[in-house]
Amino acid sequence: MSEGRTEPLKRTAVVTGAASGIGLAIATRLAYDGANVIINDISAEAAEKAAAGIRVNGGTALAIDADVSDAEAVTELVRRAVSEFGGVDIMVNNAGIEGDAALRKIQPDFWDRVIDVNLDGVFNGCRAVAAVMDGSGRIVNIASRAWLGWWGQGAYAASKGGVVSLTRALAVELSSKGITVNCVAPGLIDSPMLRKVPQTVFDNVLRAQPSGRIGTSDDVAHLVRFLVDDRAGAITGQILYCCGGKSLFAMPARRPAASPGS
Repeated sequence: MSEGRTEPLKRTAVVTGAASGIGLAIATRLAYDGANVIINDISAEAAEKAAAGIRVNGGTALAIDADVSDAEAVTELVRRAVSEFGGVDIMVNNAGIEGDAALRKIQPDFWDRVIDVNLDGVFNGCRAVAAVMDGSGRIVNIASRAWLGWWGQGAYAASKGGVVSLTRALAVELSSKGITVNCVAPGLIDSPMLRKVPQTVFDNVLRAQPSGRIGTSDDVAHLVRFLVDDRAGAITGQILYCCGGKSLFAMPARRPAASPGS
């Protein structure tokens, strides 16, 4: 038995939006564990910098720039991955953009862009990779605890809720091909942007965390690594939260005051 021991991940993984943040943490973890990793980002320069960092530390990484909202570009991304490494075993659909705005302030072009990247981008990745995966493929979609809904997150919550529903539907559809499809839903994750908010705001956010701590990109990467393991073949269609318990209730420590124009 191999319980308690992590086996080398001798597989090929595509991680979208992997030049920084959660995506980079996921790609770094998979590469560290032995996977060939394709670093995707909309910026070729940022993608190459991230891939070079992995290679310097002994990992195998290839940078490929593509806009995930462009279906043809994602198909080409997967085609290049197959050409370079002989196949794709793992797809992590991580690329996404923020999209907070009160209902009255959501303009059609804002809504469309959030949906195009956060939902269509995941759909494009799933469709492209499902065509080339064999009977042990792993798809992990990065959603957000925000799909449960909150003030000013109409567009963002809708896009991430779509990711959850798409994950569940594809888990059923692709099960006959031996492909698992799961979803990781991060809550508040530590970042330079978060650390720039006023201390009172940060303290208020922290009080809303049942665990008393903010999550990290490495926390999310750990969940993804679990789901792509060879031994996770019976797990599909699931949502794994990484939110410090915040998904267990809806109210934060203090509700933001609605502005007159909201």
